[in-house]
Amino acid sequence: MQKGIRRGAWLRHIMVAVLYCLLVSAVRQISISHWLILSGLYLSVLLLTSYRYWPALMIGEFASLAHLSYTCGGQFGTSWALFNLVPSLLFVAPVVYWARERGGIFTKPRNVNIGTLLVSALIIAFIITFRAVGALMLTRLPPGYLVDYRELASRWVLGNYLGILTITPFVLFAYQEIAHSKWIGLGRKLKQSRLLSDTAYVLLPILGLLVWVGMNAAPGTQTRQIAQTAMFLPIVWLALRHGWHGAAVGGSAASLAILALMPHRYDHDTIQAEIIVAFVISTMLLMGERIAMLDWRIRNEQSGMRLALSLAQRNAELGETQLRMTSQTLEQIGLAVHSVCNMMTNRQRMAQPANDDRSYHSLALNAKDQLFGLADSLYPVAWQEKGISSALREGQIPRALDKAGIRYWCDLRGPLAPLSPSLQLAIYRLVCDVIADSCSRKQTTAFGLRLRCGEHEGRRWAVLRLDSQTDRAGVASIQWDQLLPRILPAGSGRGFQSIMDRAATFEGCARERVRTNGRRVSVILLDPEKPIEEKPSGTTLH
Repeated sequence: MQKGIRRGAWLRHIMVAVLYCLLVSAVRQISISHWLILSGLYLSVLLLTSYRYWPALMIGEFASLAHLSYTCGGQFGTSWALFNLVPSLLFVAPVVYWARERGGIFTKPRNVNIGTLLVSALIIAFIITFRAVGALMLTRLPPGYLVDYRELASRWVLGNYLGILTITPFVLFAYQEIAHSKWIGLGRKLKQSRLLSDTAYVLLPILGLLVWVGMNAAPGTQTRQIAQTAMFLPIVWLALRHGWHGAAVGGSAASLAILALMPHRYDHDTIQAEIIVAFVISTMLLMGERIAMLDWRIRNEQSGMRLALSLAQRNAELGETQLRMTSQTLEQIGLAVHSVCNMMTNRQRMAQPANDDRSYHSLALNAKDQLFGLADSLYPVAWQEKGISSALREGQIPRALDKAGIRYWCDLRGPLAPLSPSLQLAIYRLVCDVIADSCSRKQTTAFGLRLRCGEHEGRRWAVLRLDSQTDRAGVASIQWDQLLPRILPAGSGRGFQSIMDRAATFEGCARERVRTNGRRVSVILLDPEKPIEEKPSGTTLH
C-alpha cells in the first residue's frame, strides 16, 4: 500500500513537471520584452502551489530551457546555453517564500495583501531583468552589434512588472472565487456576479470601442496613442465599484487591449501607454484593497445589524407568545368565574327563592366581560380565529370605537396572507398604539385606516396609514369614560416613540404629520428575511 502511495505521489510530481514545461514553453512564445507575462506565470504558480511541488516546477522549467539551449546554443554560444539552463524559478522562489511566510500576502482566506504583492512583483521584475542582462552579456553577438543596456533593462523591468500585473492579480482573484465555491453553485454565482456583468456589458464594449478607434485612426494623428492611454479609465471605474478584484480584471483586459493597438514590436507610444497603465493598475490595486476592506466592514456591520434585528424580532415574538398564553389563561379564568357565579346564584335561588338575583347575574356577566376584554387586549381573539383582516375590521378596537360614537373605516388591499404572523401582529399592535395614543388626547372623532401590502425583489412589505380626524362639535358627544378603559390597555402607553421602535424592529420607519383637523401616521414595514415560525393553537390566517 505504501508503495502504491509513493508511486501515486511520483506520478503527480511528474505530471506537474510536464504540464508546467508545456505551459512555460507556450507562454514564452507570446512574451515580448515590454510585456513579459512569463513573470506573471512564475509568481502565480509559486503563490498557489504547495511547497512540495516546487522542485517539480523547477524541473519542468529546466526541461523547457534545455530544449531552448539546445536549439539556440549554436547561435548564442555555449556560455549562454549553460547559463540559460538555470531556471528563473530558482531566483524567484526566495521572494515568494518570503511573501507567503513573512510578508503575509494571504492575510485572510479570501483576501490578498496587495502591498506585499506589489513589492514582490517589483523585486521579481528586477531579479528577472538582472538574470536576462547577465544572459545577454554571455551571449555571442554579431560583430559590431551594440547593446544599450540601460534602455534594454528599463524596458525589461517594465515588461516584467506589467506582465505580473496582467496575470497574477487576475489569477489570484479567479482562484479565490473557484476555491471557495462549490462546482454546483458556481454557475449560479457567475450569473449573479455584478463584476462579471459590468465586465461583459461595460468594460469589454468600452475597450472594444477604443481599439476600433485606434485601429481606424488616420495616419499622422495621435488618435491611436490617445486610445491606448485612455485604457486606464475602465480600470479606475471597476476598481471603485468592485475593489481590487475590479482592478485585477480591468488591468488584464486593458493590457491586452493596448497590445492589440501596437503597430510594431517595439513601438514607443505603446511603451508609454504601458507605463501609464502599470501605474494605474498598481494604484487601483492599492486603493481597491482599501475599498474591499471598507466593503467588508460594511457587510459585517450589516450582518450585525441583521442579527440584532433578528434577535429583536425573536424577542418580540417571545413576548407575543407570553401574552397569548396569558390571554388564554385569562379566558379560562373568565369562564371559571362565570361558572362559579352561576353556581352560587343557583344555590342562592334554591335556598331563598324570593330573592332577586339579577344584580348578582349582572355582576357575573360584567366580570366575565372585563376578563375577556383584558384577554383580547393582550392578544386579539379575532386575530387568532379569523386573521388580521377580521381583527382590524371587526375586532375589539373597532367595536369599542363604534360603541363610543367614533367613526372608523378600514381599507385593506394587497395579499395579506403571505405576510408572516409576526409582521401581521406587528401591524395590529401599531394600529392599536396609534388609536390608543390619539384617544388618550380626547380630541378624535373619526379614524381612517389604509393598509397596502406587496412584494419587491422577493421581499414582502406593508404600508399602513392611519388618519385621525377632529371635530370640535362632536368631541363632547364621545363616551370617553366607557371608551378609554377598553382602548388604553391595547396600546403601549409610550406614545409615538413606541410606534417608531416597533417599526424599526421590522426594518421600517414611522412618520407623523399633524394637521389642522387631526393627524396622520404613516408606517412602512418589511417582512423578516427568514420569517419567525409561529404556530399558535387554533390560529388560521386569511
